[in-house]
Amino acid sequence: MAADWATLRRTCLLFEDDAVLALNKPAGISVTGERHDTDLVELAQAAGETLYPVHRIDKVTSGLVLLARELAAHGPLTRQFAARTAVKSYLAVVTGAELPDDGVIELPLGIGRKNRVRIAAPREAIKRSGDRWSVDDKDVLPGKNYPSTTHFRTVQRQGERALLAIRPITGRRHQIRVHFAWIGHALVGDPLFDKSGTEPRTALHSWKLRLEHDPEPLDLTADPGPDFWATLPGADPEQALRGGT
Repeated sequence: MAADWATLRRTCLLFEDDAVLALNKPAGISVTGERHDTDLVELAQAAGETLYPVHRIDKVTSGLVLLARELAAHGPLTRQFAARTAVKSYLAVVTGAELPDDGVIELPLGIGRKNRVRIAAPREAIKRSGDRWSVDDKDVLPGKNYPSTTHFRTVQRQGERALLAIRPITGRRHQIRVHFAWIGHALVGDPLFDKSGTEPRTALHSWKLRLEHDPEPLDLTADPGPDFWATLPGADPEQALRGGT
């Protein structure tokens, strides 16, 4: 996805001050570290603006991303993500509408073949007890694994799909995408699990972020665009956003 930084900055800007810049990133462009395509940091750099990502969201994910404009601000902000004091919320559309109104997924993540993130246990070891999914310690596969927790609320059900408001307590790579796929509710259009290419995009959006910042805390919201809502035909975006709050 090619983009002009000045246009992208203007159309996607949510908030800025002397220390930070918050954008509502479109799906299809990386934040940083993209090997084959231009990313936000490179686009800004080419236009003479140096930015330091405070956190990352996947290329296929749209929504709120926070970047520091100076290194002095970068450290205190990134430490809040490491300490899990930054509060993050996502919106996602998943396959299957039979999820509970509220739920918790506590499944450790590991790295499988070709550097792919997976649940660090056999699929058949995943247990559901009420509104909680987990595995017994004895079933966790040997090797390095990362305890991972995702909370969610079902906001709207439309046919065989559901809109979820998601709060990842831990912030592992691909956590939301892998957690929901392994409990049988993959994100609509996610290329990690759906190779059909029939959906317009992956239905995952970085929606809200709250963390400490000087002179006052940041409490940011990035509402999804029409391309996100296209993955949930028949949805009422205004009603859905009210229900997800």
